[in-house]
Amino acid sequence: MRLRPPAWTARLTWKAAAFITVMCCALAALLGALVHVSVTHQTLHQAREKALTRLAEATRAYEAGDPLPPDTGIDPDGLPASLRELALSGRRGTLVSEHDGRPTMWAAAPADRRAMAAEIDYSQGVGTIMGLDRAIVGSSLLAISATLLVGVFAVTRVTRRLHQTAGVARRISAGDLDARVNDPRTKTPSRPQDEVATVAGALDAMASTLQRKLQSEQRFTADVAHELRTPLTGLHAAAELLPPGRPTQLVQDRVRAMRLLTEDLLEISRLETGSEQISPDTHRIGPLAERVARGPARGSGAPAEAATEVRIVRDAYVETDRRRLERVLGNLIGNAHQHGAEPVVLTVDGPVVTVRDHGEGFPAYLVEHGPQRFRTEPRSGGKGHGLGLTIAVGQAEAIGAELTFANAPDGGAVATLELPEVRPDEATEGGPGDSTHTE
Repeated sequence: MRLRPPAWTARLTWKAAAFITVMCCALAALLGALVHVSVTHQTLHQAREKALTRLAEATRAYEAGDPLPPDTGIDPDGLPASLRELALSGRRGTLVSEHDGRPTMWAAAPADRRAMAAEIDYSQGVGTIMGLDRAIVGSSLLAISATLLVGVFAVTRVTRRLHQTAGVARRISAGDLDARVNDPRTKTPSRPQDEVATVAGALDAMASTLQRKLQSEQRFTADVAHELRTPLTGLHAAAELLPPGRPTQLVQDRVRAMRLLTEDLLEISRLETGSEQISPDTHRIGPLAERVARGPARGSGAPAEAATEVRIVRDAYVETDRRRLERVLGNLIGNAHQHGAEPVVLTVDGPVVTVRDHGEGFPAYLVEHGPQRFRTEPRSGGKGHGLGLTIAVGQAEAIGAELTFANAPDGGAVATLELPEVRPDEATEGGPGDSTHTE
């Protein structure tokens, strides 16, 4: 099994901190190595020159028959074998080695087939290099810590602004078109803007444009629906005066369909603008669902003989607006009869109500993204306008319920409505028809 890194490692702040740390360590290591090599070379050079100078003095004294200077001699104890061999071969050289427990710089040269050597205490040079190394490590750690703190602080400010922008984007996608980032850097055009401010400004501009377009569309929908009501009312009255017959029935059916469509458009407009007034009360969901199932589904297009089977697994009290809940259930039942296949089953299991048919199921776009107005599948034969489920979703949101759509594994569309439940000891029933329950 492949191990996955923790989720926090994917954050930009952590990545920036890791990048800064790695770069600082690499830079500190490079600079420390350069300084170490330079100082070591300089220290070795000075000790070597000093040892060679003392060796030259000892050579002159040896040739003149004078006593040798201190720390010089012929084949002294402790002279490294490699340096002795070099001197016996007729060459001069230097070497650093341990002698009497301390680092020593040796210089050797040939003298009558023996080795003339001089030694210099190199402890101070080694101590200087070790002290320098400690200073390099300490200063590097201090510099890395300071750089990391400053870098993380700077990156955190950027990521905080990015998180704010992302949060506003999510609010806009959830329907809050008044949400704005309002980055102060975008208020003054002459002020320099960084990339985050540019993204925030573009998001605010997009939200404003989208809001204006949606408001324009809502006004247009409301205006059209409102203007159509008056002529349709007159047309409906005129159609009722026509002599009985098949043509009259067709005209009356089309006028009725246009009136229902106009009312649906007005209802959608009110839902989108938030002008609907909610009147919540406590109701028993079982009797309410049975009453909706017995009555005709408004605008459903279902045949008169179509029946809905009601199954009450567990009744419950819910807090809701009865009229709007009936509208939601009526639209779901009507859609099941119109686009699905019988049997259509309405099931009440506590605060959860499901409406299922046994047809071909919901289309994939509807299950994934929800219903879309004026969009229907070709297999439905062009029936409907896609407004019934759109209104059901809007009314469900208005009463604080959650409406989801899915397809049953063995076929058929399933719409699930989950309502806020009220405990029986807190329930006070309201509205007519809620005082009895029949299973």
